[in-house]
Order: sequence, then structure tokens, then C-alpha cells
Amino acid sequence: MNKHLLLLSALGVVPVSGIAADYTNFVIINLDDVGYGDFSFNGAYGYKTPNVDRMAAEGMRFTHFLAGQPISGASRAGLLTGCYPNRVGFSGAPGPNSKYGIHPDEMTIGELLRQKDYNTAIFGKWHLGDAHAFLPLQNGFDEYYGLPYSNDMWPFHPQQGEAFNFPDLPTYDGNKVVGYNTDQTKFTTDYTTRTVNFIKKNKNKPFFVYLAHSMPHVPLFVSDKFKGKSEQGLFGDVMMEIDWSIGEVLKTLRELDLEENTLVILTSDNGPWTNYGNHAGSAGGLREAKATTFDGGNRIPCVMYWKGKIEPGTTCNKLSSNIDLFPTLAEISEAPLPGRKIDGVSLLPLIKGDKDANPRESFVYYYNKNDLEAVTDGMFKLVFPHRYVTYGAYVPGNDGQPGKLTNVDLLKAELYDLRRDPGERYDVLSQNPEVAIKLMKIADGMREELGDDLTRKKGTERREHGLTKDYKKE
Repeated sequence: MNKHLLLLSALGVVPVSGIAADYTNFVIINLDDVGYGDFSFNGAYGYKTPNVDRMAAEGMRFTHFLAGQPISGASRAGLLTGCYPNRVGFSGAPGPNSKYGIHPDEMTIGELLRQKDYNTAIFGKWHLGDAHAFLPLQNGFDEYYGLPYSNDMWPFHPQQGEAFNFPDLPTYDGNKVVGYNTDQTKFTTDYTTRTVNFIKKNKNKPFFVYLAHSMPHVPLFVSDKFKGKSEQGLFGDVMMEIDWSIGEVLKTLRELDLEENTLVILTSDNGPWTNYGNHAGSAGGLREAKATTFDGGNRIPCVMYWKGKIEPGTTCNKLSSNIDLFPTLAEISEAPLPGRKIDGVSLLPLIKGDKDANPRESFVYYYNKNDLEAVTDGMFKLVFPHRYVTYGAYVPGNDGQPGKLTNVDLLKAELYDLRRDPGERYDVLSQNPEVAIKLMKIADGMREELGDDLTRKKGTERREHGLTKDYKKE
């Protein structure tokens, strides 16, 4: 506490929110399956997202922001630990009664900030394992309300032609299941209300809230207040409600005079699930979608707002990732980093507007259990031979039904110039062999460190995920 606040306390005066604090609060809003083109400031059709648009106009938007992996559970593990998910042994999207989860020895953002006496909460989707040891309250969070995994998970996601049903979809409050098959039309509002109340309750203390919306992951649900409001059907209605939610959070910060000491970050876990057609989002012209390491799967929206610290209306084109949020919050809060190695880099120089800063010089695209499928320096992207799912072979589904998918084998390495070809359509390797050699060296270094199943490299610095059998299931 600074001297001014100590003096006020000695005089019996309770500090109010209008007095500048000597700490920074953090709000991370992580959406589910929102693509690069799903906000109106970036080209969305048939609905408006005025609160997000305002956030971008008054803050900073990142145009080359990548998910740690293009799948929900792994991406969230990367965000919360600051590591490539495969470094912490994490892959895929663990469902009900999963055999694995985040290892309790890994430090999450919640545990990071608790070192500096932050109050912490998550409202929404967790997806780092559903065994007791893997749940939020055991991994750095004081409060938790929401789903332990995706809203479509009961033991199996339906196949083409099958209907959604929810025999055992648990809603948690803390460590306790408080209901099954909760009305999902209430989730966006409930998560928002709890977030707003948490902020109000902690207005005079440092806080971190992780608002992890379950929407717009299929199956889609929207409250009555937004049902039928958009020209894009149910998906547009859902996006309008999400925008309302973000507006409620920002309004609360304004009303409590917390904007100048609160960094708000809006992003997504991966790209859209486009074979769901009109129930899916848009990759904004990028290639492919969720579950692929083409940029339709990995490149995600990111907007940051911090009144008085971020210059309004700025755009950052530098390479960055959701794994960079962990060290960014560590630097701002002055919380000690974990003793274990992480892969994220602090984005604070970019947030401050340092145009010469380039904290992330490369990014490696891992997928599946441990496949190194691509590498980029932000300008060029080298993609290695691998098998991937394509969304372009068949017509997408409609009204909640998925379209058919198929696999494609990329038989040779290809190089894309992302400046001229963000859609990754033209192989320019023959024109830029020196670039390919440079990127291959980066990839080879990561193969030695983290391994690569595609080239049968084991790696020397991968850590294990937690195994359910090693911890009590409560």
C-alpha cells in the first residue's frame, strides 16, 4: 500500500475507487470458437458488436495473435501456463471423466497472481481436466462457476445426423456440482453477472477474473433478450449477447472508476468450427478453421483495453500469442515467474506502444499429441508435411448439424509469405530458400527441446500432464 493510502487508513478514511491504486487488475475474456472475422470491426455481417468495436477503438487490437494450439483444452492450458501446451504434456480437449488434466505442479495465472495477493475467479468453461485435483480451486482460483469442459460434451459429440442431448453435463460452483443439464440459455448472462459481482466485491483489492464464455461453441444457446435480434440467425444472436456481456464488464469498470488500473483482454481459444455452417463463425478469409494449424485455426482475435496506458485506436501487427499473456501479467504485477521454463514472452513493450519492440520472434505450430506442423517468424510461415482435416471438400452443415469433413495429406513442405498471402495459398519456397532454411533451424531447435512425432523426435524438456489415477476423484 502506498503512503497516501496508509495516511488515509490512519485517519480512518476508507479508500474509494477513485484513488489511483498501486496495482493493476486483470480481466481476461476468452471466447469459444470465435474466428478472426466474427466482430463487426473486422467484417462480421448481419449483426453488430458495438461494445467490442468501442473497446478496439479505445484500445489496441492485435492482428497476428495466435492460439497455443487450435483446439480448446490445449489452447486454454497454454494461456493459463504461458507454455506451448505440449511442453506441459497437454493436447486435445479432455472430456467427461478424462484420464488426464493440468499437472498440479504447473503454475497457472491464478497461482501466479496469488503471489501478489490477488483475488482470483473463473466464470465459464475450464477444460483443463475434470478430476478434483485439476479443477480451478485446486489450481489458483478462489471462485469458480461454470462447466468443466465444452457444452457439447457428454460422453461423445454427436456425429452427422445425430441430435444433441445432455444426459450428464455438470455445472460447478466451486468444487461442487450444483446441477446437471442446466439451461444453457442462462450461461452467458450468469457468467456475466458473477463477473460483475466479483469486480464489485473486489473493487478496493487487486483482482483477476477469467471470464471464459461457453458460447458460441455449438450447440448454440441465447437468452430471450437477444433471441431473434440479428440478421444472422442464432449465431448472430449469440454474438450480440456476448457483446452485451463485454459491455457490462466495461461499464462496471467505468462506474467503479477502475479503468485506469485494469487491463482487459478479449480473445478466443481457437478459430471457428466452420463445418457447422450458419451456426459457426468466420475465419475472416484465413485458410481452414479450428483443429488445423493453418491460420484459420490458430489466428484469433485479440483486443486489449487499458485506459491511460494503451493509446486509443492502435493496431499491433507484431507476432504474439495467448501463451504470452502469462508473462505479460507477471511483468505488470511484478509477480515472480515459475522456476520451470515457459515459452511465453511479455507483450508489455507492445502494449506501451514501443514500435521497435519485437518480443516474439517466432512461433511453432504444434497439434495432435506432439506434431510440429509449421513454424513462422511473423512474415513467412513454413508448413511441414502432415495430414490435416479440411473444411473445403464438402458443403457445411446447417441449423446445428455438422457438415462432412475429410483428411488431406500435405506431401511436401510449403512456404507462405503472410504479408502478401495471409490465406496461405501460394507456395513460394522455391523463391525464398534462405527463409525456409532459417525457419527450419528454428523448428529443429524446438524438436530437440519439445520433440516432434512427425519426425520421431522425443525432445528433452517436455513435462507430463496430470493423470487422474494419481489423484483422488472427488
